[in-house]
Amino acid sequence: MQLASEQRKKLDNADDALFYDYPRFVNHVDDRFIQQLTDLYRQRLQPNTRILDLMSSWVSHLPEEIEFAHVEGHGLNAEELARNPRLNHYFVQNLNQNQSLPFADQSFDAVLNTVSVQYLQYPEAVFAEIHRILKVGGIAIISFSNRMFYQKAIQAWRDAEESDRTKLVFKYFASVPKGFTKPELVANVPPSSPFLAMFGMASSDPFYAVVATRCELDS
Repeated sequence: MQLASEQRKKLDNADDALFYDYPRFVNHVDDRFIQQLTDLYRQRLQPNTRILDLMSSWVSHLPEEIEFAHVEGHGLNAEELARNPRLNHYFVQNLNQNQSLPFADQSFDAVLNTVSVQYLQYPEAVFAEIHRILKVGGIAIISFSNRMFYQKAIQAWRDAEESDRTKLVFKYFASVPKGFTKPELVANVPPSSPFLAMFGMASSDPFYAVVATRCELDS
């Protein structure tokens, strides 16, 4: 699966580094979403492993009680990353300009991406890199809601319904031939309130996570 060139377009074509130049010390999803994500990490991540938090920020969603061997952070704002208490190290890189991650093959046990996959203009290349740096059996967890910086999300994401966005992420995993197990969808979409809907509001943020592991080398 390859996105068409027009599907990769953003409404704001300016350098992403300029957009993220000023730190945003806010939560981009609500407390309910964060709790569900932390619970998922608690279930799926193993202690004393190496974690890459891709497109991270100043907030860590990792369970406080679990110790990891190393947590590497990545993002576009160094000031935000420096505030993240769980990162052992971090680096700044624009994945829409350079998709190559600065790590050796099979360097990590898990790669996480939280509410940021919608900004990737070349997701196929990024998911190929996720596969490369994951150990065999390593896990990738891509979580998202319906919130976004609309002007920075790619057209394929902006134009899609919520259910189609999960299918997009499935296709990103599938774009790596024989690279990942069949993705699993973990979702919790709260029922809509007619009263809140009148004002264009939801009762809480919908929770979506697509989970897959790196396949065996001979698969």
